Amino acid sequence: MNNQALLWSGFATVIGIMLILDLGIFNRKSHEISFREAAAWTALWVSLALGFNAWVYLQMGPQKAMEFLAGYLIEQSLSVDNLFVFIMIFSYFHVGKKHQPKILKWGIFGALLLRGIFIIAGIGLISRFGWMTYIFGAVLVVTGLKMLKGGDEEIAPEKNFIVRLVRRFVPITKRIRSDRFFVRRGGITAATPLFLTLLVVESSDVIFAVDSIPAVLSVTRDPLIVYTSNAFAIMGLRSLYYLLANVMGMFVYLKPGVSFILCFVGVKMLLAHSSWDISINFSLGVIFGVLALSVICSILFARER
Repeated sequence: MNNQALLWSGFATVIGIMLILDLGIFNRKSHEISFREAAAWTALWVSLALGFNAWVYLQMGPQKAMEFLAGYLIEQSLSVDNLFVFIMIFSYFHVGKKHQPKILKWGIFGALLLRGIFIIAGIGLISRFGWMTYIFGAVLVVTGLKMLKGGDEEIAPEKNFIVRLVRRFVPITKRIRSDRFFVRRGGITAATPLFLTLLVVESSDVIFAVDSIPAVLSVTRDPLIVYTSNAFAIMGLRSLYYLLANVMGMFVYLKPGVSFILCFVGVKMLLAHSSWDISINFSLGVIFGVLALSVICSILFARER
């Protein structure tokens, strides 16, 4: 078995076991996740990601290890910024903390599948059409500038095409009575607001992937590195949400930092075929440095306020 196959097998085994433990045993029933529980699971997922990064280093060398770490940091920073969106979605549908874990659980399953499809498509497009590199780079730069200029995200689920389509053909209950996505009332099967919430979360992830996948492709084109770095960040997203949900307002400088990173990796893609190609060592240093500076400045600002 070659190194790639060994890493794929190890990754699948770790993710499979953790899915069974996290979502199938410890968090099988709907319950409100405490700060301590979220902190423990977040630490575990970060440790697993760094452990896999060390394994990549041993099996494939320092270059691939740095690519994985850069991809993981990019995806993790974008994921933290996306937590704002999740908070607004749950608030819009009046989903309590007890039922949020189930939606995030199924959202994780959908995200793992969707990211795999996007990654295959993205790598295929770049491999077949070299000029797609410039398209992806331009998209990242425009997104970064738009994020820097824009204010808070506006969530309008009533305008979501999928939600409107479901509401047109499927009866929807008005209240959340349990953690079920569908209920049967008077001989009619109806969807609950939890199901609509899940649809909005999943469709939001499609929008997130438009940014995150090209961003990771800016540092590596290896399918193993791209998918595993995405997957480890996504798997830890649920616990990270509960860890940071009550203090998200503190990270006031995170959005400018993420927007800078998007612009930076976009420029890196635009320069990919020139003599000014940016090395992975420099890229990793910039990404890590900007994230650290954003967090430190946010904490100092919060203390002053």
